[in-house]
Amino acid sequence: MLKPLLNPDIADVAPTSSFLTGYDEERLIIYIRLLDAAAEEADWGEVAKIVLHIDPEKDPERAHRAWETHLARARWMTTHGYKYLLAGGAPH
Repeated sequence: MLKPLLNPDIADVAPTSSFLTGYDEERLIIYIRLLDAAAEEADWGEVAKIVLHIDPEKDPERAHRAWETHLARARWMTTHGYKYLLAGGAPH
């Protein structure tokens, strides 16, 4: 398993594969932060700016797409992706 990064770069769109990726492993902390923000019903724009480091005022479409797809991937991790972590991580 790859080590989760504290402040990784974020792709414009999160992975959609049916298996855990190295990208997912490195962004586990980001996924957790997104889930926490969603549970608190935080404003998506604030989350994009603070967690994803994308300014929604300068690039609203990119910021929203990144927030939306990474949150969806974070939710996928809670139902499917975690199984790969328990089995040792992504198939590199």
